Amino acid sequence: MLAAYLAERGYPAEVRRFRAPRTYGWELLVIGLLLGLGGVQPQPWLALLGAYWFWAYFDGWGTPWDALFAPHVSHNLLARAGRGDRRIVLLAHYDTAKTFFLYHPRRVHGFRRTFVLQAVLATALPLLAAASPLLSRPVGLFFLLQAALLWHREWTAPYVNGANDNASGVAVAVQLFLDTAPRLPPGVELWLALTGSEEVGARGARALLKDLPPPRDTLVLNIDNVGRGQLHYAEAEGMLRLHRSSGALVDAARRLDGAVPVQYRLAYFDTLPLVRAGYRCLTLVRLERGVPPHWHWPTDTLDNVDPQAVEQTLAYARTLLWTVLPPPR
Repeated sequence: MLAAYLAERGYPAEVRRFRAPRTYGWELLVIGLLLGLGGVQPQPWLALLGAYWFWAYFDGWGTPWDALFAPHVSHNLLARAGRGDRRIVLLAHYDTAKTFFLYHPRRVHGFRRTFVLQAVLATALPLLAAASPLLSRPVGLFFLLQAALLWHREWTAPYVNGANDNASGVAVAVQLFLDTAPRLPPGVELWLALTGSEEVGARGARALLKDLPPPRDTLVLNIDNVGRGQLHYAEAEGMLRLHRSSGALVDAARRLDGAVPVQYRLAYFDTLPLVRAGYRCLTLVRLERGVPPHWHWPTDTLDNVDPQAVEQTLAYARTLLWTVLPPPR
């Protein structure tokens, strides 16, 4: 549908295939089993493998066995306009995710605290398994329970509609591309990259790295969850380590009114692997009380998207973009 929409407006898009999982649950389930068995038995080497995998997944390193958990085909959509040495990439993911009990509106504001607890326990478990079985066994049981909950999720939880996360971001990115492409100044190349599989380890962005030019002057504007709430720009992101954004887009956002800065620690964006690869990225996101509205919950439908918020995001993104571009021709 997106490819046809762009082609009708004169911008044929390339569809790039890559391998990915359909859900993150099975990978996290295996991580939970390794940590759980490593703590309960106790086996420090199992716990160490689980801790390494936990960090590799949530900090975006990837593992040598990633392909084993990517049996399905996903797609990135790429459209280009203009030609030149300066490149700007407009980025948004179009995939959605299964729900989970942690995303319930009564629990979602504690999501960060729950994750930090898991990270601390996962990191400490190899030492506990080697030094104190009395302490490692209850921690192992905690991760076995988590694995059981993930197993139940995979068999029972539905995929959410994803109107805010992230059809809203796709709508803004596509319209911003269509508005900007005919007015590009000479020497500038504009890309629209709509990615799949963001929700399962930013696999679409990781695949996109194979298509992107070297990061010398490339700027990336990512748009995610902009259907309701207050507009923020992410100065940094990272569930474990904090990865700071940089570049002309960040500098421009700091000068503009209309969005407030945030260090986003709830989850990762598609920008995480790009920042790690040296690209200068900025993400726009809307939050209510610190979390995306209706985040990964069945209520993430079009009825709960505020059209005015989407329009205001588009206006802000347009101003931001032209702040870093030469005057239009």
